[in-house]
Amino acid sequence: MNDAKILLVDDEEELRRSTAQALELSGFSVETFSNGDHVLELIGYSFPGVVVSDIRMPGIDGMTLMQKIREIDPEVPVILVTGHGDVQLAVKAMREGAYDFIEKPFTPEMLAGVIRRAMERRGLVLENRLLKAVAGKRDDIEARLPGRTQVMVDLRYRIRAIGASDADTLIVGETGAGKEVVARALHDISGRASRPFIAINCAALPANLIESELFGHEVGAFPGAVRPRYGKFEHGRGGAILLDEIGSMPFDLQAKFLRVLQERMISRLGSNETVALDVRFIATSKVDLEAEVAAGRFRADLFYRLNVATLHVPSLSQRRADVPLLFLQLVREAAARYGRDEVAVPPEVISDIAQRDWPGNVRELRNAADRLVLGLDDGGPQTGEATGLAERVAEFERGVIASALVAHGGSLKPVYETLGISRKTLYEKMQKYGLDKRMLATED
Repeated sequence: MNDAKILLVDDEEELRRSTAQALELSGFSVETFSNGDHVLELIGYSFPGVVVSDIRMPGIDGMTLMQKIREIDPEVPVILVTGHGDVQLAVKAMREGAYDFIEKPFTPEMLAGVIRRAMERRGLVLENRLLKAVAGKRDDIEARLPGRTQVMVDLRYRIRAIGASDADTLIVGETGAGKEVVARALHDISGRASRPFIAINCAALPANLIESELFGHEVGAFPGAVRPRYGKFEHGRGGAILLDEIGSMPFDLQAKFLRVLQERMISRLGSNETVALDVRFIATSKVDLEAEVAAGRFRADLFYRLNVATLHVPSLSQRRADVPLLFLQLVREAAARYGRDEVAVPPEVISDIAQRDWPGNVRELRNAADRLVLGLDDGGPQTGEATGLAERVAEFERGVIASALVAHGGSLKPVYETLGISRKTLYEKMQKYGLDKRMLATED
């Protein structure tokens, strides 16, 4: 791990500085923090390093910081530094997932030795994840879930790692963020890809038929049951079951589903015989299930059973830098879907798209792309304005340059290299077409 880094957290400035210097002399790359507030911003599923934190600090203490890190990736090594009176607390932290603890006062050599072992373990974890994710497989995850922001890079990494396993998975995200796209991607890169993918909308199932829909029934199980019927769980055998918006599942049914999760067995309504299930369960939720547990609307045992492998799908507000590129891709897809010629999106439209809020997330952005391609918005393709060949060529050229500027975040060097023109030519054409790189740049 050549890019491995130690995140050192300690509220005592002198100790923090001296420890960092000693670790740097031992050959480590160290970034220091006086508290845990900003550490979590650097932690991701692909984070190639170790966290060393004092256990007692104002604000977010070492224990809380460790718990929050484990929510992001439980295999990031966290080493806690303790005072003499905190040993029992440190032992408790070890039981809850800390990699190790070291008691003050300590020698730099002692801490460096623990860190080296933790670095080796982290390196093996990342290498193993990568090997599992790409072993003999090519996938189209990036095409399905495009984006250059770190949250999207981490999401794709996690999908490839979790998808290669059979782990039941909980996918959390706002409405329209792409939770079902993530679920299908998980299935399609798994060993179950050739088997059924059964999507069940828990919010849309009729309350009086939900058990029959899921578990199936035998003849006479209830009035109107004149023939036996497989439930959706049985239809998905060998494949994956998507429980969309599982937070809407009735409370009394949650207990029965928990048993299915644990035992992988079901009984049809009206039958005493059990049927073995070989399925992978994937659940999605737009609501905070932990808050639902606290409110008594969702079973705590079911939540913790589902929460083993969790994917958080970011909203567009969390990945604003991806909006222009994503919109251009959605426009291309819409043009192909409606049988239209490729549409050159005006730069002022791209700028407006980048600055707007999208509470409906990708779903809302896709609708905007569709309207533009169909000419239903003012920002859509304007026919009849450029009638001559020269005007049409100029309009096309302007769109190509604007799209390239957006794609590279306003950075000019990759734009003129990609387009095969000189820097001077690019400047002249930007001036000619009124293109401002600041208008078309996006923040990471």
